[in-house]
Amino acid sequence: MTTPNTPSSPQAPSSTLKAYEDKIRAQVQEGKAKLEQFEAKAREKHAEAELSAINQLKTSKQDIDRKLQALKTTQEAMIGHAKESIDAEVAKFKASLDTLSGKLKP
Repeated sequence: MTTPNTPSSPQAPSSTLKAYEDKIRAQVQEGKAKLEQFEAKAREKHAEAELSAINQLKTSKQDIDRKLQALKTTQEAMIGHAKESIDAEVAKFKASLDTLSGKLKP
């Protein structure tokens, strides 16, 4: 009878973490769709600087994906810090998308 630490308490952080991951993945997926549109426009205009920025944003998206994957194995004490780091990356990613959007408008 040494299972007092195994009730629903581990599931609560897990479900909260899953909801957080889903939210971030949705935001990143939306950003990826915008990137694809921007890339098509930039290729039409032969806008090399914008294509370079798009490639950098693709790398940023991959970094966010890696951090989300690593979040699953992050110690509970470090989850808050990991989320802050991911949130900062997502905010930077979205801001860069907005900047790029302004550059590619007709």
